[in-house]
Parts: sequence; C-alpha cells; structure tokens
Amino acid sequence: MKTRIGILGIGGVGGYFGGLLASKYIGSESVEIIFITRPETEKVIKEKGLKLITPETEQIVFPDLVTSNANSIGILDVLIITVKSYDLEESITNYSAVINNDTIILPLLNGVDAKGKVEGFFPNNLVLDGCVFIISKIVERGVVKRVAGEGVLYFGSETEDKRLSKLHQLFLVAGINAKYAPNILEFVWGKYLFISSLASLTSYLECTTGQIFENKKYENLLIQLLNEFKSVADANSIMLSESIIEDTVLKMESLPYETTTSMQRDYQQNKKTKYKSLTKYIVDLGTQLEVKIPTFELILAEFERRARLN
Repeated sequence: MKTRIGILGIGGVGGYFGGLLASKYIGSESVEIIFITRPETEKVIKEKGLKLITPETEQIVFPDLVTSNANSIGILDVLIITVKSYDLEESITNYSAVINNDTIILPLLNGVDAKGKVEGFFPNNLVLDGCVFIISKIVERGVVKRVAGEGVLYFGSETEDKRLSKLHQLFLVAGINAKYAPNILEFVWGKYLFISSLASLTSYLECTTGQIFENKKYENLLIQLLNEFKSVADANSIMLSESIIEDTVLKMESLPYETTTSMQRDYQQNKKTKYKSLTKYIVDLGTQLEVKIPTFELILAEFERRARLN
C-alpha cells in the first residue's frame, strides 16, 4: 500500500519541499505525492509542472496529483501544511475530508501556535511540531525559487511513534535535509526568534536585511527585539541556548543584502499579513507573563494602525 503524502499550499515552502518529494517519487510504487493548491495554481502545474529553482539546479516536476478539490484526494497518511498562518483555519476546514484519525499532520508555518490550532480541530491525530530554515519565494505562479538558506526541515513530537522514522527516511531519500529532533521546541522557538524579529522589523522599517546592518539605529532595534523575545521565551520555560542571539545575528548578517521577508512583501503588495502570528502573539504572551517588551509593542501599534486604515 502506498504512503500518501499531501502538501497543502504550494508556495515558497510547500513548493520547495513538495517539489523535491515529487521529483523523487513520481511514478513510485510505494509513495504518492499530492499537491493541494488554489485553482489558478492547479491549472498551471497541470499544464506546465512546477518549476523548482535552487542556487544549484533548475527542474520541472510533476506530482502524482495536483488539485484544489478535497473530494478528489482521498485519505492521506501525511498532510504537510504550508499555507500562510492567516489561512490555516479555513484551509484545514476546507480539506478536512483528507484526514482520518491515522493521518499524521505536520504544520510548517512561521510562528509557534500552528500545532495548537490544528490540534483544536483534530484532537485525535498525531500533530507534529516543525519548522524550516529556508528563504524561498514564488517567482510567478507555478515557479518557486530557493533564494538562500540550506533548506533544512526540522520535525518532532513528544509522542513516540514508529511511523516518524519512516517519514524521516522518505524525506532523506527525496534529498530533503530533514532532521528528526526530539528537542523540537528548541528549534521551533529558535526559528520563531529569527523570523518574528526580522519580519517585524523589516516590515516596520520597510527595508531590506542589508539595510538594517548598515544603519546602527536599525541594528540596535533588531538587538532589542531579539533580547525582548528571549526574555519572553525564558519566562515561558523555553530553553534557548545562551548564544542564540549572537548566532541569530550572524545568520541574519550572512543573508544577501536585498533579502526581504514574506510579511514585508505582503505589506508592500497590500495583502493580508502574518503580523498576528509573528508580532502580536509575542506581545500577548509577554503581557501574560508580565515581561516588558516595549520595542515589540511599538511595532505592533504601527501594524494595528495600518490594519485600521485598510
């Protein structure tokens, strides 16, 4: 019997990791890859395939099935969710027909609240924690490019389940740099520290990552955000390494000068943004834990001002 893996959301993250899976397992007798996407993207991929561009290669891949119709999919063994955080609840509601109690669900969203939201809908399922370290984007519909980052996927669970070693092996065989991490929360919160601070600041200042580090005032704001975040994590009993801030700054400095964040690009294009997951969540948690985070609060106030204007 085939292992059926669905990727819900074929954007920068879903397109990259889904593309690697599809490239390896197309026509496989043991694994079936399903892309679940919007009708417009479905049409393009059916006609032309998904174009996957990395710094090393460029290829066209076709999954076993690409569809926007939940009723055409059937039950999945694994559902990987890579939609935007503001689309999560609607998406899993629309595609609940692909899930039964045996389906493993792996949300790969920026933030730390996705697992809890998914468990609220599917309390009987094994829902994993996960995060990715990658900078990738949709160049145009049906074309995904990995711009920077190693493309690492971390996942794990507090629940021991023999199916997870099989899933890990499926990832590795497909060429995915996948890490099964028993201490997954350290990686999830480490990623959240990175993206929450950087996305919040680039969106607030409307500048690139490189511009932050050539302006001492901007760089100081970044350091303040990182320190405030770590204070919240410490108060929430999340064990981050003592060097996490220094390590994170070095990673940010190594990014290409022109690097932007997806939340920043959403603001520039007047789209819905992820500020509630990436900025407001940490402010709310800080308030709950009685941790002072004035820089995050300043930026959140600006985002809420923008929201009122739209």
